Amino acid sequence: MKAYVMHRYGGPQVLHLEEVDQPGPLPGHLLVRVLANSVNPADWHVMRGSPIIARMAFGLFKPRNKFLGGDFAGVVEQVGQGLEGQYRVGDHIFGEALEVGTFREYINVKPSVCALMPHGAQFVSMACFPIAGLTALQGLVTHGKLQPSESVLINGASGGVGHLAVQIATAMGARVTAVCSNRNADFARSLGAQEVVAYDHKPLASHSGQHHLVLDTHGNLGYADFKRLGQRGVAIGFTTLARMLALATLKTIGRHPIAIFTAQPNTADLNTLAQMAEEGKLQPHIEKTYEFAELPAAIAHIEAMRTRGKVAVAHAV
Repeated sequence: MKAYVMHRYGGPQVLHLEEVDQPGPLPGHLLVRVLANSVNPADWHVMRGSPIIARMAFGLFKPRNKFLGGDFAGVVEQVGQGLEGQYRVGDHIFGEALEVGTFREYINVKPSVCALMPHGAQFVSMACFPIAGLTALQGLVTHGKLQPSESVLINGASGGVGHLAVQIATAMGARVTAVCSNRNADFARSLGAQEVVAYDHKPLASHSGQHHLVLDTHGNLGYADFKRLGQRGVAIGFTTLARMLALATLKTIGRHPIAIFTAQPNTADLNTLAQMAEEGKLQPHIEKTYEFAELPAAIAHIEAMRTRGKVAVAHAV
């Protein structure tokens, strides 16, 4: 089978499409033929081994896992021993398996990190949900404790996580204020945002609103920003290591509640995303779809940090 392999850290040029052994089914796992992926900031962070502190988990001098990729959607090829009756060969599933590396044609995954796709759903669309959708859902609900009548400010509202967070919060009945560039203002409104703060026309520092929750998907808000803008906050990602350390320190010694987290894949939350998609409440905006042979270019695309919505990768059927 074909798989993207990286033997060292670096830019997209370190990814090589190679022929590797096709895995067999593992007990307690599903063997999946991957038909679509999407790319995420987590992919290029792992690819580059950045920030340096993350190499304690990825591998200090070279990648511990030569396979890259987190999101996938595909077809169950074989059901491992012990899973009989839970899944069937031919089931369409989607999920997140960053520790496995999903940018290849076949993968073994645990059933706890995937879920069934809605009937008739497209593989490319469902592959865009796992990391970004789980991060948005868990940021708003699990860690942000957002309630239907509350207001939420979403920083980075037009990005991969942000545009899904706007839709989820709107579906919950919350009032959404979106922070994005002016060119994305109409896009944010089309997702359900009732107010838009265009940071290139009106600096966020001049925004006087006080919200129940501040969700920072861009990673450029400081402790003082969270405290000024909302009653509680959730931070997702960081623009610099220094900013991450500063926020972690100040939230520890201060009293303002701010959650910092990494999304955890689980079937229950993936089922929630699938149900919302089936009901028409949640839809990924796909800025561009690349072919599997073009995957390094897809990662370069999102590394530019200007993506509206998601970037997907389609495998040849």
